[in-house]
Amino acid sequence: MAKESSSPKRKIVANKNPGNVSQRRAGSRKEEAFPLLFTKQTYMYIGIGCGLIALGLMLMLGGGMKDPMIWDESVIYSPVRITLAPIIILAGLGMQIYAIFKK
Repeated sequence: MAKESSSPKRKIVANKNPGNVSQRRAGSRKEEAFPLLFTKQTYMYIGIGCGLIALGLMLMLGGGMKDPMIWDESVIYSPVRITLAPIIILAGLGMQIYAIFKK
């Protein structure tokens, strides 16, 4: 036969003042259980980086050919598309890296 444990049984007591529990819970909501990973300034840098990347991609789009039958090298190989747009995209990526590693 199995022996019964000799430890005393615990009584479950109901809380007579349930309003007190809700006040305690409401007070604990003010404290954050999980703090944010980044600060507001970091999210601002991330937004600026995304904006720079989008601007660089839009500059790479450039203008279209006036006549699709004529090849115009000055439009295709313009300094804005070849030089400026990639530099702006790299600056945006650099801003993203800075924002992530800032913390």
